[in-house]
Amino acid sequence: MIQRTMSLVLAGVLLSGCRGERVPNGSWGADHVVLTVTDNGGRVEFDCAHGTLDHPLRLDDRGRFSVAGTFVPGGGPILAGEEPQSRPARYQGRLDRQKLEFTVTVEGQPAHDPYTVTLGKAPKLTKCV
Repeated sequence: MIQRTMSLVLAGVLLSGCRGERVPNGSWGADHVVLTVTDNGGRVEFDCAHGTLDHPLRLDDRGRFSVAGTFVPGGGPILAGEEPQSRPARYQGRLDRQKLEFTVTVEGQPAHDPYTVTLGKAPKLTKCV
């Protein structure tokens, strides 16, 4: 009886480990992009744009996430009194160990090519002027 109970508990732990997990917090870097994940979502910086992920990056049982956020195109200095054009966006991705592949879909536009970032890797950004 004890062995069966322990087997059921272990099976429950293994199954529950897939759902409700989140993308680990930290800096995820690559060439031309850095994604900083926090408890509440995150922020992303590209060579010539930036954005926010406005909800926690919870994973489904396949390691995928999908959250709403913002995307602000452009780069370089902003003139006094100018507001950057923030647009609604959707960030979707999949976690595979220490690598995270994600896409950004800005409202009314096709999805950007996927980015693959690595936890703890220093980004290589080339900022627009």
